[in-house]
Amino acid sequence: MGNTCVFCNSVGGELLWQNDLCRIVLVDDLNYVGFCRVILNKHIKEMTDLSEAERINVMQITFVVEQVLRDVLQPTKINLASLGNKTPHIHWHVIPRFENDVHFPETVWSAEVRRAEKPNIQDLALTLKAKLADALR
Repeated sequence: MGNTCVFCNSVGGELLWQNDLCRIVLVDDLNYVGFCRVILNKHIKEMTDLSEAERINVMQITFVVEQVLRDVLQPTKINLASLGNKTPHIHWHVIPRFENDVHFPETVWSAEVRRAEKPNIQDLALTLKAKLADALR
């Protein structure tokens, strides 16, 4: 039986940046402008299965994504999450939250509290790619 992991078999979104350890993708979710994932490039399910250096590097990259999103989008809050119950492959969700998003102040997995306002995000991926490239040199 082959590997059915979605992150082993696809990039997982629009590729913004990558190195040998992990990649950063922009998730196609109009309800959450700037929703990014930091995805490990190898199939490992728990952070403690990584070396200490790898753990530190993944978190440093995740924090850079958070800071770039804060700088570019100026959200009300950033949510960081690493669940992996459905996809047991190390990945971090970095989700900018705004007071007018469909779930705020609840979690992104809660029932909607308002209708979505569809944003214009045409240039967002290009801006994020450039900022991440500068921040992760």
